[in-house]
Amino acid sequence: QVQVVESGGDLVQPGGLLSLSCAASGSTFSINAMGWYRQAPGRQRELVAGITSSSSPNYADSVKGRFTISRDNAKNTMYLQMNNLKPEDTAVYYCKVRIVLSDYWGPGTQVTVSS
Repeated sequence: QVQVVESGGDLVQPGGLLSLSCAASGSTFSINAMGWYRQAPGRQRELVAGITSSSSPNYADSVKGRFTISRDNAKNTMYLQMNNLKPEDTAVYYCKVRIVLSDYWGPGTQVTVSS
């Protein structure tokens, strides 16, 4: 069994910053890629940023230069530093962990960017 939990979501003003964390526990001995996704009301879930087991990152065009993804393999934890937040970043943010050929999702954490 694998458990995935996100944390760090909050209400923040435009231009502000926020840091999200994703912790995986249980049978995590072979975590491969990890990724952050988000889903805004009425929209499909989309990839925000991904990171390989060797910490090679990739980003959606909409967040390049503002968001930074990282991971700590010793702690089975992934992070997303979000700077210069915009109202369009408002969404539920989900963490996905790939172990072998299976994907595990967290329940999500709400990020709201509003004045």
